[in-house]
Amino acid sequence: MTQDRSQVAYQVMWNRLISVVEEQAQALVRTAFSTSVREAGDLSAGVYDTQGRMLAQAVTGTPGHVNAMADAVPHFIRRIGRDNIHAGDVYITNDPWEGTGHLHDITMVTPTFHRGALVGFFACTAHVVDIGGRGFGADGASVYEEGLYLPIMKFVDQGTVDQTLTRIIRGNVREPDQLIGDIYALVTCNEIGQRRLIEMMEEFALTDLDGIANFILDNSRRATLERIAALPRASATGEMTVDGFATPITLKVRVTVEEDRIVTDFDGTSGLDPKGINCPMVYTKAYACYALKIAVAPDIPNNAASLAPFEVTAPQNTIVNALHPAPVALRHIVGHFVPDVVFDAFDKIVPGLVPAEGAGCLCNFQVSLRPRTDIPAPASARRAEVLTFNSGGSGARPDHDGLNATAFPSGVMTMPIEATEHAGPVIIWRKELRSGSGGAGRMRGGLGQHMEVGAMPGHEFDLSAMFDRGQHPARGRRGGDDGAPTTIAQDDGTPMRVKGKQFVPHGRKVVMAFPGGGGYGLPSERGLASVKRDLARGYIDAQTAQKVYGLTPEDTDEVMRAIARGEEP
Repeated sequence: MTQDRSQVAYQVMWNRLISVVEEQAQALVRTAFSTSVREAGDLSAGVYDTQGRMLAQAVTGTPGHVNAMADAVPHFIRRIGRDNIHAGDVYITNDPWEGTGHLHDITMVTPTFHRGALVGFFACTAHVVDIGGRGFGADGASVYEEGLYLPIMKFVDQGTVDQTLTRIIRGNVREPDQLIGDIYALVTCNEIGQRRLIEMMEEFALTDLDGIANFILDNSRRATLERIAALPRASATGEMTVDGFATPITLKVRVTVEEDRIVTDFDGTSGLDPKGINCPMVYTKAYACYALKIAVAPDIPNNAASLAPFEVTAPQNTIVNALHPAPVALRHIVGHFVPDVVFDAFDKIVPGLVPAEGAGCLCNFQVSLRPRTDIPAPASARRAEVLTFNSGGSGARPDHDGLNATAFPSGVMTMPIEATEHAGPVIIWRKELRSGSGGAGRMRGGLGQHMEVGAMPGHEFDLSAMFDRGQHPARGRRGGDDGAPTTIAQDDGTPMRVKGKQFVPHGRKVVMAFPGGGGYGLPSERGLASVKRDLARGYIDAQTAQKVYGLTPEDTDEVMRAIARGEEP
């Protein structure tokens, strides 16, 4: 095979690997039991060489999962031992420090053999609804309270499932069928990846993946370094404050662009929180790398080499480098703010490239339902755990408005009402865009959402809130206004906290408003046509259109008449 033909063949194989891991991920979506995977896409999938270096990742999934999982496979190789790796094995863990950051993420790794030789590994991760302990939430004071811990170990040993481990898992969680179903879905998606990889190797007459691995990693490394070399040699700091659990926390970072790497240092960031919002370093690194990757080299596929030039450091036992046994169940809350603080620094190095701040962390809540206890409950009342993923607005970009009710940086999908209500006796009374919540600017911030949730008659529930931005809304950039903050209360006006498990009695609803993204640029620079369109769509009201954006009363009346005619101005 000539060198030119070899290069073309390797490029075809690289594209094939990406399609293989995407099929792997889609198989997990189709077969998972938990709504967090099936409906929200909170998962990742990837293929690795024999050294544990990630070669390709699925497009479906979250940066926190896949970038953290990139570091996980070498831990599996080390813990299991190369002499103990056999065909037919499947390995499991939910170790927060050697997996993806908290106990609710289960990672499965499967070694792949071809013609009797180890050629690589497939790995996948999924967020499960229940792992025992206190349940998903920030209320624990240590990781021991947050659920069942599974060290790196064999779930399947040369084709035989460890039934003792299965019984231990089933005996320690509230939804055993759901969790075991998810575990088998993870096993199956890796198996599908293996099948497709072997088919590819047979097609291209490969005995190993060494050649394609070197091609992928060498080209990715070179392309990423070229992008970094084109940046100014500079250093800048970023800082932001968010709600925390009971007291605010501050994230500080220094981003330094060097010739062959970008160093991100979180020195000065707040220390550990007493509650479960602390973030292991593996998850902080995942989102810091993601932020810089999409700013510097968004079109270069994610793999070990394209991530390597982004170095991340943080002092131990800061909230972004929590050590065992810190509580870490809601590590995503802090982790999802990491890109915004990194962008705050990077915007001073390369202006006009990164977006304004957005909602940041997902607007998740879990409803723990049970028969009412104030009076005898009907026989039909039952216990259930319902987890729902929701999103505020993303920040405005230099040339585009922020996305409404869209998760950034996590990328997971908002769960449909129908799927949420199917999971248990919960009712979503309201779910709609939150008018006026996007920060004003030349480019408007994305809108958040209104939601109201209650239970079916005969039930009371605990709501575990996993929100932020109550006191510290998303900041606008370069003259843009801030987005609207988070609010939460019961429908009788009883205030509720943005984090923590809180009791809701029979007949009450929880009324929530999720935050909007910050605006970008001065509101006075927004085009008249865009203001009219926002008013017509209900994204802003007439008062905002006139007072903030300068729309005349005559133009406002024109828009209102167009709406009455069923037209868009």
